[in-house]
Amino acid sequence: ELHLLKSPDIANAVSNLQGKGSNRVEKVKYDEKEKKIYINPGQYFEGIEANIWQYQIGGYQVCDKWLKDRKGKVLSLNDIKHYCMIVSSLTKTIKIQKSIDDFYAGVEKDIIEIELKNNSKQ
Repeated sequence: ELHLLKSPDIANAVSNLQGKGSNRVEKVKYDEKEKKIYINPGQYFEGIEANIWQYQIGGYQVCDKWLKDRKGKVLSLNDIKHYCMIVSSLTKTIKIQKSIDDFYAGVEKDIIEIELKNNSKQ
């Protein structure tokens, strides 16, 4: 559900389109310091952490590719909502991956301790 953008966990957008302009995707540019993805000189998606901007699936940077596929086009309100849901989905995905990584690190540590104890008994 999360990657199909149907999860209730992504109902609250973590990003919004800000600024004034035509909603036309002219040039996609990420500003890491400001945490913004510009789509033209006057408009940007705010609150984009670097790890979300850099997140890749199948060798593609998700946030960058989606916008570049729409270069020259005007984003509709549905497009904007969809993109914000993608950002929210990636944010949640990264949190889930971190919790899995943290859990795995704990399990790995426990296994090593058990193996060390078993080896010391031999």
